[in-house]
Amino acid sequence: MTQQNVQRMTLGNVEVIRIVEWRGAFVSARTLVPESGPGVWRENRDRLAPDHWDPDGDLAVMALQTWVLRSGGRTVLVDTGVGNGRERPGAPQFHHWQGDFLGGLAQAGIRPEDVDTVVNTHVHADHVGWNTHAADGAWVPTFPNARYLIPAADDRHFGPDGGYGGGRAEHDRLVYEDSIAPVHRAGQAVLWDGFHRIDEHLTLESVPGHTPGSAVLRLASRGDRAVFAGDLLHSPVQILRPDCNSCFCLDPAQAAAGRRRILARAAAERELVVPAHFGGAGALEVRAEGGGFALGPWAAYGAE
Repeated sequence: MTQQNVQRMTLGNVEVIRIVEWRGAFVSARTLVPESGPGVWRENRDRLAPDHWDPDGDLAVMALQTWVLRSGGRTVLVDTGVGNGRERPGAPQFHHWQGDFLGGLAQAGIRPEDVDTVVNTHVHADHVGWNTHAADGAWVPTFPNARYLIPAADDRHFGPDGGYGGGRAEHDRLVYEDSIAPVHRAGQAVLWDGFHRIDEHLTLESVPGHTPGSAVLRLASRGDRAVFAGDLLHSPVQILRPDCNSCFCLDPAQAAAGRRRILARAAAERELVVPAHFGGAGALEVRAEGGGFALGPWAAYGAE
């Protein structure tokens, strides 16, 4: 991991640390956002390329990253990436992934035992992987002193009694068994639904659609505001066309409604929008414009 992959900013009394494990071209633009159409990408090339779109290959550019919040004496992780050495035959790009997630935390001065709270915005493979690590042939929690905040609706959906179509998809089973079930067995899982307060600055809110329990984390401190939006957004194109879902949204209508609601509040309250997978600065302000939304300024970081 290179030095530029750890970035910091301060919002009110909360330090925000961005740790980027990987960034690059992922899939074709309209595979990622099928209903977006080519026009919106071309018309906004100056804001999308090269950090979010490779126009030569028509590829969406994305990042795999974790946000660390130091708030009220706590160290909070927002999502934990893919994890190393996982069986992910249904997601070839993550199958047997080997990254330096823990090296990134160490570069930021964070040891696993320092983490107090892990937030999984939803239970997808690239958001829960480092919940656990392999030790003596078993998956065990990576962060031994942390409470893991897991959306209850996702736990039900992806757990032993749920899954797509009332059954258990193999990919879901593998993710749950190596990244969620061990946290339950260790007694470190906290299931929540609707609204959950972490501390005086940080709250969680359910925004279902991408998954049944998809959530955002809100930060409010000394007049500064941010919303860590998880997979509500995969590309800035979805700010410009909020009714366009990613190919990964399980309930498209619900996902689009939630996206519009979160963006409207962000524009009204000047919240910094911090999606899980945006490249470039990884976060930006949103402006209300003509019944829709426009891209505002990108986040600025202090020197590392």
